[in-house]
Amino acid sequence: MSILAGFTTTQIQGLTTTTIGVLSTTDMRALVSTQLAALTTTQVAVLSSTQLAALTSTQMAALETTDLGVLTTTQLRGFGSTQLVGLTTTQLGTLTTTQLGGLTSTQVSGLTTTQVAALTTTQVEGFGTTQIAGLTSGQVAALSTTQLGALTTTQIGALSTAQIRGMETTDLAALTTTQIGGLTSTQLGALSSAQAAALETTDLGVLTTTQFAGLRSTQLGALTTTQIGALTTTQLSELNSTQSAALTSAQIAALTTTQIGALSSTAIGALATAQIRGMETTDLAALTTTQVAGLTSAQLGALT
Repeated sequence: MSILAGFTTTQIQGLTTTTIGVLSTTDMRALVSTQLAALTTTQVAVLSSTQLAALTSTQMAALETTDLGVLTTTQLRGFGSTQLVGLTTTQLGTLTTTQLGGLTSTQVSGLTTTQVAALTTTQVEGFGTTQIAGLTSGQVAALSTTQLGALTTTQIGALSTAQIRGMETTDLAALTTTQIGGLTSTQLGALSSAQAAALETTDLGVLTTTQFAGLRSTQLGALTTTQIGALTTTQLSELNSTQSAALTSAQIAALTTTQIGALSSTAIGALATAQIRGMETTDLAALTTTQVAGLTSAQLGALT
């Protein structure tokens, strides 16, 4: 049994930093909440990562926010995931970006969704790409639209496909055009049909041809006619046969003559007869000679 068990809070505060520095892990675990709360910032500052690692989650909740503020990144890295979950949202909210930035990806992934949701936008911005990549899908889903809006394009680019799929449609819709522009074609290709349909028309408009080429046929088929109408001619010119074949008749009908004219002969040639019949007469009249030459006999027969 530790001799500290009988110490008053006054006696605890009277311990020198030298004495504090040699306390065993048994002594640390013996401290009750009132004793821990009585520790001064000077005393807390000299605790080793090993000593801090001995604290239970219950003891963690007793630490004063001012005490947490003096902890170095080395000391914080000594905490295990079970200890960090013992921190209240108030305690977690006092940690600086430097302190949070020093946590390992394993420590960050161990935070509860409640703790993650309570982080300030400044704290979220302070996470490195390794920490962002370490977030679980559940943690990403717990982030508010405001928190997600604070992520840099570098942080957005560090998200895995599993994390992207874990985002709510409202979260995706809230992303800025700059953030959407930072997504890779692989990340975009991971979106579900519902997520693709949630993208703002302005977001779709900023996609590069490389990003646009990453969209799967099921995603394109899920786009609304409003979204289809917002696609640029440059994007549409990159449609391959698989992508164009996935467009619905309603989507084809929503394309303007200018957009139709941007389709390659390969994309036109892949259209089903039902898609051809869905085209307006003005669209058909706007087809170039190259596009017409690419039509199959079955497609031509659908025009009669």
